Amino acid sequence: MAKKYDAIVIGAGHNGLTNAAYLAKSGLNVLVVEKNDYIGGAAVSRELHPGWIYSNCSYVCSLLRQSIHRDLDLTRHGLMVVPYSGNTNFARNGDYIAEYHDHAMMYREYARHSKRDADASNRFYSDLMRYAKFIRHFMLRTPADPTSFKPRDISEMAFMAKKFLDMSEKDICEFIRFMTMSCGDFLDEYFENELIKTTLATSSIIGTALGVYSPGTAYVLLHHVMGDVDGAVGAWGLARGGMGAISNAIASALKEHGGEIMTNAPVDKIIVKNNKARGVALENGNEIYADIVVSNLDPKRTFTKIMNREDIPEDLHKKATNFKIRGSSGKVNIALNGMPDWPSMPKDHMLRNGSMQFLDTRDRMEKAYDDWKHGRWSEDPFIEMTQSSIWDPTHAAPGNYFVSCFIQYCPAEIEGGWTPEKREAFGETVINQISQYSPNFRDFIVHKEVRTPYEIENEVGLTEGNIFQGELTLDQLMFNRPFPGYSQYRGPAKGMYMCGSGSHPGGGVSSACGANAAREILLDLKRPNTVPKDDVDE
Repeated sequence: MAKKYDAIVIGAGHNGLTNAAYLAKSGLNVLVVEKNDYIGGAAVSRELHPGWIYSNCSYVCSLLRQSIHRDLDLTRHGLMVVPYSGNTNFARNGDYIAEYHDHAMMYREYARHSKRDADASNRFYSDLMRYAKFIRHFMLRTPADPTSFKPRDISEMAFMAKKFLDMSEKDICEFIRFMTMSCGDFLDEYFENELIKTTLATSSIIGTALGVYSPGTAYVLLHHVMGDVDGAVGAWGLARGGMGAISNAIASALKEHGGEIMTNAPVDKIIVKNNKARGVALENGNEIYADIVVSNLDPKRTFTKIMNREDIPEDLHKKATNFKIRGSSGKVNIALNGMPDWPSMPKDHMLRNGSMQFLDTRDRMEKAYDDWKHGRWSEDPFIEMTQSSIWDPTHAAPGNYFVSCFIQYCPAEIEGGWTPEKREAFGETVINQISQYSPNFRDFIVHKEVRTPYEIENEVGLTEGNIFQGELTLDQLMFNRPFPGYSQYRGPAKGMYMCGSGSHPGGGVSSACGANAAREILLDLKRPNTVPKDDVDE
């Protein structure tokens, strides 16, 4: 007789592992099923070329909630995250602008381009951090249903109202306005120098099928500064051992509490009988049973692929079909056997160890977005190149380097479909762009892995390769995420739940979605519940 579990989690990405770890910690018998032969989903480290470890999907860490980090004791399970040493954006005229963690150094760098903007940066960061700290109160809370009169929903609405009322009337008006603005327009209200504005705007388009002047991109910028590293809000860090170290640490916490992980186990269907979840059917025909089934897959894949049409309401199927989850990002991961030259930057400068970007105007950003809209990858893309191996020797041997290049924009579908030749041509576009600023960059390449949204979808399982499991627009946030009526992590069948980034609070390696879903499951089961609800320092 097949073994029956208390809960089955579909997908061993970081949110699925977090969800399972909390369920196991409460005493449930939990199994995570994963289609690949490795765990981590998009937060993974893999040896794709002998001697080099690639973070070949997600590549930097900031949004991981510190209360989850502490609660699951991830440091003891081997996780170490450190801030990286800044960012450089190169201009075509041979200049560059640097971003430092140190406020005084940042001020001097801005003043080198515009004294006025250096002064304005204090106001800009103060306003942005105020908005970020407001939103952070809700990242580890289940959204209220505004149509419900249940005491819990009323209490949650009251909590939200109180946080709003803690702000002044002017700040409330400015925040509501901010949420609907484009990043381009938002930055114009603070700065005059185009290179400064472009550098700050880059976070507003990462992973998003929107342009820098599209309404709503100001929030995407905010989403990328809501995290922290060692208490420094807005800071970004690198995990020693690559992003897979995060997934491995969570998996270790899961196993410590008795949880199991089964790889090479793609799910065909969620088994539903009499409107109750009963387990999963694998693609190999095996069935595994549990009264709790949690999907870490994106909402579109969950409700149009692995649930039978007759097991979900017609309106839910329509909502899932129309869910905005457009792919717009690619990756080019590169192994180097030496350090390239950067003629624009002083030799031995600390920023040679940081991340690098290669677009100097918002018009170039917008034109790259135009290419995506017409179904082609940009010939002049935005690239963020991160050099984690410089400080982390686990990525490559001394004298060798690993660089991770994130690219906007790259469509999920192109005319004639993706082929190996087109994928190679996309990769060459990225190398050519970098070579404009480092003439000998190509000379050091020993291997590269090119990943379009097509590869990301087919390997990781993210529909269209969308890294957030659904766009972060106002109509898909809070109680609208993923759809109205389904924002509290519960699916249409009893015992069926969602824990992926398609649920609140959205994408990024935060573990918040998995933890929030675990809290709801344990509440329904009336089990011991230690899942944190807030990690904002008052």
